Amino acid sequence: MDATTLRELQAPLKQRYKDDPASAATPLHASGRTAEDGITFTVDGWAGGVRAGLHEATGGDGSDACSGDMLLDAVLGCAGVTLRSVATAMGLGLRSATGQATGSFDARGTLGIDREVPVGVTDLRLVFTVDADADDAQLAKLAQLTERYCVVAKSLATPPVIEVVRA
Repeated sequence: MDATTLRELQAPLKQRYKDDPASAATPLHASGRTAEDGITFTVDGWAGGVRAGLHEATGGDGSDACSGDMLLDAVLGCAGVTLRSVATAMGLGLRSATGQATGSFDARGTLGIDREVPVGVTDLRLVFTVDADADDAQLAKLAQLTERYCVVAKSLATPPVIEVVRA
C-alpha cells in the first residue's frame, strides 16, 4: 500500500470522526475461560486459543504463555502496525522492519512477598531495526510518530481505569 491509497482509505473515516466525534469511540473485546486443569486461563485470539499460565518465576513450568509476554506481544504488534502505517503515510520506502519488545517484572510483588515492590511489567522497551529509504531525521520522526500513535503503548503509558467485576 502506498501513501495515496492509505489516505484514500482513511479520508472518509477521518471526516466521519470530525463530523461525529462519538462515532470514533471504538469498542474492543477479549474473551476467555478456564478450559483446562491447572492455574491457566485460555484467551480466545485471532489465531485460536492461547493458554495463559504462571510464569516460571511464580511457579509455572514454562509450558503456558505468560501474560506478561502476551502484553509484550500486544505492544509490539501494535507498534509494528503503527510503524508501517506511519512509514506509508510519510512515503518512506520501507523494505523491512524487525522488532523486539523487552521488559521485566519483580516476582516479589506478584507473589505478595514485599508490598513495597510494584506489581507489573517495568522497563518496557521496543527496538525496531528498519531498512528504509530514509535519512536519520526521517527515521527519528518515524520513531516519534510510532510512539505517539501506538494505542497499546499509550494505554500503558497512561493506564485506563481497570475494574474487575463479578457477573
